[in-house]
Amino acid sequence: MFENFNFNEFMVKAALSIVPFMFAVTIHEVMHGYAAYKLGDNTAKNAGRLTLNPIAHIDPVGLLVLLLTRIIGWAKPVPVNYYNLRHKYGVAIVSAAGPLANLVTAFLSAVVLKILGFAAVNFNIPSHIFEPLYIMTLYSVAINIALCIFNLLPIMPMDGARIIWNFLPKDKAEKYEATEKYYFLIILVLIFTNVLQYIISPIRVFVLTIFDAILNLNITGFM
Repeated sequence: MFENFNFNEFMVKAALSIVPFMFAVTIHEVMHGYAAYKLGDNTAKNAGRLTLNPIAHIDPVGLLVLLLTRIIGWAKPVPVNYYNLRHKYGVAIVSAAGPLANLVTAFLSAVVLKILGFAAVNFNIPSHIFEPLYIMTLYSVAINIALCIFNLLPIMPMDGARIIWNFLPKDKAEKYEATEKYYFLIILVLIFTNVLQYIISPIRVFVLTIFDAILNLNITGFM
């Protein structure tokens, strides 16, 4: 992951990826809170977390992990009181809202790439304006897909695990929830053994292939 480290390249990529990352984690957390709010829980709203201001959501450690891995990162979890949800599968709905928001944002970013490509050809946009915008939008596609996949991993307390938990019998759900204490250890092992990249990359390529087919972008090879 860290072999052949180039500081200048790292700084350029960091600068271009921070804005897409901040928006990706912000929309992820806001949609968790909004889904909970629509299902009867005001916790996120009362905590001021239903805002698109990234300052309310950014976790410095999650941002650092993104800069180091260039794959994943995270924000401060939005507070949700699951007991307030007025739906049998409210936990699953709230948990799915974040990854779904990232998937939609990734596709919309791919649409923006298509528009930028058209504009570059037809309106002769200067390269010093076009290239940073295009690269940032590429990062938006890649980061949002990666966040979607990462958060759907079946590791407590991540979204994928919460979705599964909501459909389990009570005794099995309690045992599953008890595994949350191993969360950071599991994530660290996945990151530093590069296993996380092997999990995320093939799925990301699959999603990008679908985007390419729909929008005729041919961006799969660039990520």
